[in-house]
Amino acid sequence: GIKKPFTEVIKANIGDAHAMGQRPITFLRQVVALCTYPNLLDSPSFPEDAKKRARRILQGCGGNSLGSYSASQGINCIREDVASYIERRDGGVPADPDNIYLTTGASDGIATILKILVSGDGKSRTGVMIPIPQYPLYSAAISELDAIQVNYYLDEENCWALDVNELRRSLNEAKAYCNPKVLCIINPGNPTGQVQNRKCIEDVIHFAWEEKLFLLADEVYQDNVYSEGCQFHSFKKILYEMGPEYCNNVELASFHSTSKGYMGECGYRGGYMEVINLHPEIKGQLVKLLSVRLCPPVSGQAAMDIVVNPPIPGEESYSQFIKEKESVLNNLAKKAKLTEDMFNKVPGIHCNPLQGAMYAFPRIFIPSKAIEEAKAHKMAPDMFYCMKLLEETGICVVPGSGFGQREGSYHFRMTILPPVEKLKILLEKVKDFHIKFLEKYA
Repeated sequence: GIKKPFTEVIKANIGDAHAMGQRPITFLRQVVALCTYPNLLDSPSFPEDAKKRARRILQGCGGNSLGSYSASQGINCIREDVASYIERRDGGVPADPDNIYLTTGASDGIATILKILVSGDGKSRTGVMIPIPQYPLYSAAISELDAIQVNYYLDEENCWALDVNELRRSLNEAKAYCNPKVLCIINPGNPTGQVQNRKCIEDVIHFAWEEKLFLLADEVYQDNVYSEGCQFHSFKKILYEMGPEYCNNVELASFHSTSKGYMGECGYRGGYMEVINLHPEIKGQLVKLLSVRLCPPVSGQAAMDIVVNPPIPGEESYSQFIKEKESVLNNLAKKAKLTEDMFNKVPGIHCNPLQGAMYAFPRIFIPSKAIEEAKAHKMAPDMFYCMKLLEETGICVVPGSGFGQREGSYHFRMTILPPVEKLKILLEKVKDFHIKFLEKYA
């Protein structure tokens, strides 16, 4: 009941598109509705192409029902659709449905792969190389599995680029206290929003091949690329284009999800991973491990199917689907540019171009007086800043210390998902707050 200086809390702390007002994609919801309540297959309210997709998915389900368990690896016809999607995306590079595993969102797949890769103790304990800043799923999973977190830093001065010299430094230092076996890449980046170029990906693959590292490519933002001249390249495609020496030897797991992109269907917990060059015995262990949790949510599998098997030209839902998809992505591109431009007009805030994903990770200047006060409250300086921002404006963002950052630098992560008008208000409020904060602690 205490009066606050704001009327609502704007939750810019989590990439939850629908919670921020994004409309669901009609075709995806139609197919999932038909699968959930097959009586609707007789309804004239649903288009034929949606009914066709639903019938195919239901035929793959035990008893023609989403309520039955599926195979642990996921419904066969959906894995086939995922393989076809990967082949189209990667310009004909072959994909085998047997290497596709449907997952409970991408997070579940990432945690599962890490589980089979972690072993040893003391200096032989598995080291997992992760980018800093990182998505905290990685540090949490590494901690839970009692593996060793090995940080490599992205180059903020160079638009959060990934530098192989930094990978090498990180790996060589880590060898003194663990056995680095896994290299994680997030592309497009979360929380940093960069899109890695082709040369960078080739360098990373060569490094992984040279050092015999297992590559984890987190590619859940592959549809979210906004900047001119930027393009998403999958690790799998580049790996194959580098020739047999690489594509027959480098172990790679790549991940995608229904939660991001233009779909924003976080709640369905749909995802897949493609795992290549895994030794047959290890593959057997992976399937066994997946069998323990029976199967990923079948409605999430159905949602994933629509992401990889959307309407095609000539089908009746195609024009509406393309219109909705482009509207979401164009809107996000506009919001990415707006956010970058507005932040860079504020003294004491610097924001790299938001090339992709759905977040900004601006660097903020925090005066020494504020750093002292944060210490007195036993808080990280950027946590102190974010709490003040929340208390004074109702805007909820995440301190950069939650993702990792170079010593002495401070950031926060916010999503660009609010509607354009609300985003403008949010950015204006952050600007006013930051200027007042600098004046107070100067």
